[in-house]
Amino acid sequence: MSSDFPRCLSLLRQEKGISQRAAAKELGISQALLSHYENGVREPGLAFVVKACNYYNVSADFLLGRTLSRDGTTIAAEELYDYSSEKDNVLHGSILATLNKKLLVNSIGVLFDLLGKTGKKEAINAAADYLGTAIYKLFRHLYRADGTQNEDFFSVPARQFMAGIPFADMICTEAEYVDALACHVKEKGNFPPMNNDALRESYPGLYQSLLQIIHTTGERVNCRKAARAEKN
Repeated sequence: MSSDFPRCLSLLRQEKGISQRAAAKELGISQALLSHYENGVREPGLAFVVKACNYYNVSADFLLGRTLSRDGTTIAAEELYDYSSEKDNVLHGSILATLNKKLLVNSIGVLFDLLGKTGKKEAINAAADYLGTAIYKLFRHLYRADGTQNEDFFSVPARQFMAGIPFADMICTEAEYVDALACHVKEKGNFPPMNNDALRESYPGLYQSLLQIIHTTGERVNCRKAARAEKN
């Protein structure tokens, strides 16, 4: 059974707004058994999977984590689980982590909205690939930091990861991103307005996060550049 099954089963119930007790009754099993399924303690049989698919009106591929589309076909953006939209969304144990997460989530939201307005799919896909690889790198370094984790969890071998394969992928996807933007200029010749006033008007709740990212990153890069110059 896919490791995504428990997560999907639990999220679908929460989305439906019903308790485990109520869902278990509708699905014809005990609450304890449903809890085991949702927590990955036990694996259900085919009969339960079929019943759950019918109850939540999703495909088996979606419930098993084989596709992000509920009907098993093309993905729809509104069907992605959006953790950032949850009320009182605070990462446990660290206000700093929550602050930085919100800065990045808000900034990425602006970025992809602007890319969406261009309609350039190649640029959107390249940006997603670049950011996805960056997240992959950071998570994997965290995962392997104490040296006790089994890295079979990842398909890229550890030696290739440490040799810089993901970094090479980021270079390639950044090149694809730049090429896609250049093609858009050649084909259509314009982009959405991105000056300070335009961003403030279009993204009143988000643009400050983007400006903060731009400012702090610029300061950090310039400080490191100055430090290298002093050493030389």
